[in-house]
Amino acid sequence: MQLKTVLVTGGAGYVGSVLVPRLLEEGHRVRVLDLYLYGEHTLDKIRGRPELEEVKGDIRDQELLRKVMRGCDAAIHLACVSNDPSFELDPVLSRSINYDAFKPLVRIAKASGVRRFIYASTSSVYGVSQAQEVTEDHPLVPLTDYNRYKGLCEPLLLEEQSNDFTTVVVRPATVCGYSPRQRLDLTVNILTNHAVNKGLITVFGGDQTRPNIHMQDIVELYAQLLREPDQKIAGETFNVGYQNLRIAEIAELVQGVVSEQFPGRECPEIVTTPSNDIRSYHISSKKIAHDLGFQPRRTIQDAVRDLCRAFNQGELPNPLTDSRYFNIRRMQEVRLR
Repeated sequence: MQLKTVLVTGGAGYVGSVLVPRLLEEGHRVRVLDLYLYGEHTLDKIRGRPELEEVKGDIRDQELLRKVMRGCDAAIHLACVSNDPSFELDPVLSRSINYDAFKPLVRIAKASGVRRFIYASTSSVYGVSQAQEVTEDHPLVPLTDYNRYKGLCEPLLLEEQSNDFTTVVVRPATVCGYSPRQRLDLTVNILTNHAVNKGLITVFGGDQTRPNIHMQDIVELYAQLLREPDQKIAGETFNVGYQNLRIAEIAELVQGVVSEQFPGRECPEIVTTPSNDIRSYHISSKKIAHDLGFQPRRTIQDAVRDLCRAFNQGELPNPLTDSRYFNIRRMQEVRLR
């Protein structure tokens, strides 16, 4: 089965702006639906290609959804109010985007003839767990509304599974690395930004274990999920992560890579401060390795090197102050309703 035309909601976002060019390279036609809150520039390098269609709009607009779904073979749903502080800024608005809009989105996709729906959930649905290996059947114990609603969407999708509508849930670890729509409010990226541009790495807590995955690896997975036969992924849920490390360990890796990438500079200092963010879990990605043969190939160190290169080449101007890099700051500015 060929899934030629793919809708990517949030296709101008942090992951989307790396995924969309990759899908074009693989021969797909791609339709992007995004609000472009973080700038119109993120798809500049591919804009104008005949296989790419960009639609500026809101996933809560059901009439618009019916139009953009028409003719699509697959949908990859990335769009959401992402991260806890942004969600908590306006919980009613955030719920309307992340949860209330989800069932209509899925049902419109199914009614429009979309044959495969890939949902980007999050591994943070597990909250806090002392288990050595948190597998996909581990209880969901979300600590925040962002994580709770991400998890509540999963069964809404899976209940729509049918012979002509293949559904799959992905629970990614925290994505790290460079993107044209850069985020500098994610653990590895925060620590790297501060190490490079402040000479200081502030660790909040430090003992929490967090899984991570490199940007290019998660993009490769989404592309692979479009190629897999229905029977291998239908109705399935997959964790996907690589390195499960304590935040203090991540800080030490960042310190080492930044010192290597900026020789002659003073080694960035690590300072530890208390944190009320107690999320801590060690996810297992054995299922996706066994079922799909998917193995991440890139490390946290690779992500830090990519960011250092971007800083060096001036691709991330004003990295400490520009709101484009920080979800909550931009949400406060745009006052989305």
